[in-house]
Amino acid sequence: MAGYYFRAVSTDGQVRSGTIAAPSERAVVEQLRRQGLVPVYVGTQPVGRRQRRFHGWGLRRRRNVLIFTQELATLLAAGVPLDRALAITADLAEPAFRTVVTDVLRHLKAGKSLADSLATHPECFSDLYVNMVRAGEASGALSSIFQRLAEFEKTRDELRNYIISSMIYPALLSLVGLVSILVLIYFVVPRFAVVFEQSHMPMPLPTKVLLEASRWLRTYGWIGLLMIGGALGFLHVYIRTPRGRFWWDSVRLRIPLLGEALRRAETARFAAAMGTLIGNGVPLVQSLRIAAAILNNRRMAASIDRVAQSVKRGEGIARPLARTGEFPPLVSHLLTVGEETGQLDIMFRRMAETYDEETRTAIKRFTALFEPLIILVMGVMVGVLVLSMLLAITSINQMAV
Repeated sequence: MAGYYFRAVSTDGQVRSGTIAAPSERAVVEQLRRQGLVPVYVGTQPVGRRQRRFHGWGLRRRRNVLIFTQELATLLAAGVPLDRALAITADLAEPAFRTVVTDVLRHLKAGKSLADSLATHPECFSDLYVNMVRAGEASGALSSIFQRLAEFEKTRDELRNYIISSMIYPALLSLVGLVSILVLIYFVVPRFAVVFEQSHMPMPLPTKVLLEASRWLRTYGWIGLLMIGGALGFLHVYIRTPRGRFWWDSVRLRIPLLGEALRRAETARFAAAMGTLIGNGVPLVQSLRIAAAILNNRRMAASIDRVAQSVKRGEGIARPLARTGEFPPLVSHLLTVGEETGQLDIMFRRMAETYDEETRTAIKRFTALFEPLIILVMGVMVGVLVLSMLLAITSINQMAV
């Protein structure tokens, strides 16, 4: 049996932690409940400061929000009052996030609603999060709202992490290949150039081109490096502007294979947000504007803004979404069925599941084709270098004979 770390709350509101030997996490949860404790975290090891120290602030912040949401959902489901539940989550949070939760609790005690209290920290709680909580307060179902929010945040985090981890190896492979080529041209080829120049013999054309490329790189390479750095710096500044970001997002959608994977990922994110919002009573137009705000691709977000305008005119959502041409064709068909049956939230959730899986498939397909393509390109380039050297060496040998 493995040892599981736990954090739980007793009936008197005290936080308890420790380890329990059990065959599974579910067994730990059941054992804690038999002891009259409310489990808020069960895992193989504690999530401490040392582990979190190596994460970026953005990643740590998303992780903190996810843990906060899960813990709050558990406490509210157990019947713990809201102010007491917030105080407990503040005690459990790491110092940087504890100040956020404490400030939310302060606003709540001052008479604000929970949604308005959370809205005072937009860097942590998105519009979707705040509006979901507001809908939960209106319907009196805060516990289920936080459970859905926890599921949404966890699914979005898993998809983001999957995309990033899948792209690390192709990027690393490209970098290693490029560096290898540059090392060969900059350091290895010049050593052969000395031999060829001393032989005073006409060199084959491929060898001559290679030697000129090496000479240019050694003489003017720093200029090229500065130009590339300047271009990348300009691009970085430009895509931070609204116009530049729109252009860059449009370019990314047109990249073969990768663009389709990005489109499906944005569709999954949009559908998951819409299913969560509509399912909890948020009006359709407001849901569209909130979902557009959480998308990473500005081109697709702009198309959703146009759909919201059409919905306000009474056109429905399926046809305006199809007219944008930014979403896969299946989306409009599913939403047409959802409008006809009055089950838009269910259709959006099914759409999210479908395109979440298709995103993973598209990423796998891209990496499966990209990796051998990079290896092939690098192999051809190295082969050209070696062939150029061999041609020159063969010519020297023939002259010696």
